[in-house]
Amino acid sequence: MSDGKTVGIVLVSHSAAVAASVAELAQGLAGAGGTVPVAPAGGTEGGGLGTSAELIAAAAASVDRGAGVAVLTDLGSAVLTVKALLAEGDELPEPTRLVDAPFVEGAVAAVVTASTGADLAAVEAAAVEAYTYRKV
Repeated sequence: MSDGKTVGIVLVSHSAAVAASVAELAQGLAGAGGTVPVAPAGGTEGGGLGTSAELIAAAAASVDRGAGVAVLTDLGSAVLTVKALLAEGDELPEPTRLVDAPFVEGAVAAVVTASTGADLAAVEAAAVEAYTYRKV
């Protein structure tokens, strides 16, 4: 299951504050204590609302530990920006997956699962499963 490498997690939001806060929350709730590389990629280079291919690519490179990178996004253009980077083929580490999961719950599930040494497929599956979490 684990070869000593850890899956990296990138959290892409239109807001730098939201991306950073969700990263902090996921790591705190997971009790990962920094064992899972998580990087927020929020907003634009100028600090505004939006998404930035450059910030996403830099975040992905910063969390790459050789086991793959899971990218979770918040809304529309964040998804489109990550899809464009994946289509270019050389902007993101191999393998990088865009994970279809709820942003907050999926981030927590991804970090918890990555902290166990799980591979990219298992991290993705755990994040996707967060869609089934019931609140009432």
